[in-house]
Amino acid sequence: MNRQNYNRSGRKPTDGGGEVVRVRTPRRDLREVLGTVTGMLGGSRVTVLCMDSTTRMCRIRGKMKKRTWVREGDTVIVVPWEIQDSKGDVVWRYTGPQTDWLQKKGYFNNG
Repeated sequence: MNRQNYNRSGRKPTDGGGEVVRVRTPRRDLREVLGTVTGMLGGSRVTVLCMDSTTRMCRIRGKMKKRTWVREGDTVIVVPWEIQDSKGDVVWRYTGPQTDWLQKKGYFNNG
């Protein structure tokens, strides 16, 4: 194992984003909507301003809780609940370069 390619924790260093190769886009058939996190509520809950001009109280999926950190200002994909449209689940978080790519391709203008 070549130690010079690893940092102190034993992981390979990341380049912090860089070029975007693939970006997951929201699927309309699964009712997925783009949104921006506006506030942290605690208990793995956040408020999200969605592209359909609805503010939803969303929970972060259990699969994402420990793996992906969601902060205010992040762009996320939300799946609204069928029972209550004012609530939903956060299923994906975009990185900075991915958000720039989405803006360049016009995903934020469609609403």
